[in-house]
Amino acid sequence: MIAARELALFAAAGFLIGGIDELLVDLAWAARSLRRAVAFRRRPRATVATLPLPAASGRFAIFIPAWDESAVIGAMLRHLLGSFGDCVVYVAIYPNDPATAAVLAAIADSRLRVVVNERAGPTTKADALNTLWRAMRADEICDGAKYRGVVLHDAEDVVHPDELIVFASLIDRFAMIQLPVLPLVDRGSRWIAGTYLDEFAEHHGKTLLAREETGAGIPSAGVGCVFARAALETVTAGRDGPFDAASLTEDYELGLRLRAAGGRAAFVRIEGSDGKLVATHEHFPATLEGAIKQRGRWIAGIALHGWDRLNWHGGVAERWMRARDRRTLIASTVLAAGYVALLLWAGLWLFGRGTRFFDLPAWLTISVTALMVWRLAVRAAFVVAAYGWRQGLLSFPRTFVANAILIAASWRAVRLYRESRRSGMVRWDKTAHVFPQSPLS
Repeated sequence: MIAARELALFAAAGFLIGGIDELLVDLAWAARSLRRAVAFRRRPRATVATLPLPAASGRFAIFIPAWDESAVIGAMLRHLLGSFGDCVVYVAIYPNDPATAAVLAAIADSRLRVVVNERAGPTTKADALNTLWRAMRADEICDGAKYRGVVLHDAEDVVHPDELIVFASLIDRFAMIQLPVLPLVDRGSRWIAGTYLDEFAEHHGKTLLAREETGAGIPSAGVGCVFARAALETVTAGRDGPFDAASLTEDYELGLRLRAAGGRAAFVRIEGSDGKLVATHEHFPATLEGAIKQRGRWIAGIALHGWDRLNWHGGVAERWMRARDRRTLIASTVLAAGYVALLLWAGLWLFGRGTRFFDLPAWLTISVTALMVWRLAVRAAFVVAAYGWRQGLLSFPRTFVANAILIAASWRAVRLYRESRRSGMVRWDKTAHVFPQSPLS
C-alpha cells in the first residue's frame, strides 16, 4: 500500500509540473494567435500567391542521404523532380549499396547528381550530408556560381510543389526556414503510425509556433527545411561540413547552432496554390519495433547527446525550450511510475486491501486530472484541424500507446547512449521507409 501511494505521489507531482509546463506553451501559442489575428484584420493572411518575388536569383541544392533506400527513392525522386523546377538534387549513396545505385542510374534527369561516399555504409546521416556538401562546393567552383540555399529531404518524403517558391521568397531574410511535417495516415496502422499523427499535429501546429513566439531557437526537423548558403558557410568554418558526423540528430543541432551564431530561423505555415498547407508528408514507422527504434534514436540524440554537446546556452526562453527537449527521460520515468502505481492499486483493490484511490491530497488529484483532461483535449483539437474528427477521437486512446512506446524508446535511448560513449562512435540506426503509391492523396 505504501509503495503504491509513494509511486502515485511521485507520478502526480511529475504530471503536475509537466502539465503546467505544457499550459505555458499553450498560452504562448494563444498569445501568438491573438497577435496575428489582430494583424490579419489590417492585412490579409499571406499565401504562396501573395508572396513577394525573390530579391535575388539562383538555384537551390536539395540534399538527400540514402542508405538502403532502393524501395522508395525512385518513386520519391520522380515525384520531386516532377514537382520542382530549377534545382539540383544531390543524393548520397554508398559503395556497398548497389541496389540503391541501380535505381538512381535508371533515372534520366540532368538535375540529379549522385555522390558516392568514400566509405562503406552505413556511416551516419550527417556524414552523408557532409559528403553532399563537399560535392556541392566542388560543383560551385566549377560552375562559378553559388546556390542560394540547401534544402534537406529524406528518401521517403512527399514534397509540396510550392515548397521552393516559399523558400525563394523568404530565404534572404532567414538563416533557416522550416515547413510543417505531417505524417501520412496509414490505414493499416492506426495505433502505431497513428501516434505520429497526434505528435506532429500538435508539435508543428502549436509547439514550434509557441517556441518562435518566445524567441527561442527553431530546431530543424531534417526534412522540408532550407538553410541559407551563407549561414551554412559560417557554421562550417574549420570543419569538413556543416553537419556533425558524430551526432544522431544533426538536423536538430544545426538549427540551434545557427541560432547561437546569430542566425534567424522561421517556422512557416502557409497556404499553397492548391489551397492546402505547404508541408512535407511521409509515412512513419507502422510497427511497434520500428516506432521504438526511431524514437529511441531521437531521444538519444536530443535528450542525451544534445545535453552533452549543446549545453544550456541562451536566455530564459532558450533554456526553457532546451529543458523541454531533454525532459523525455524524466517524462517516461514519471509515466512508468504512474502505470506501476495504477497496477498496484488495482491489485490491492481486487484483494480488498485498498479502497481509496491512492489517498492523495484532493487539490493534487483535482489539479492533475484537470491538466490531463486539458492536455488530451488540446492535442485532439490540433489532430482534428490537421486530419479530421475521426483521427481526433482516436488520439485519446492512442495516448496510452504513445506512452508505452515512449517508455520502451527511453530504455533503448539509454542503451544507445551508453554504447556510443563506450565505443566513441555513433551509427545510422535508421528505420525502413515506405513511399505512398499515390503521393498526392
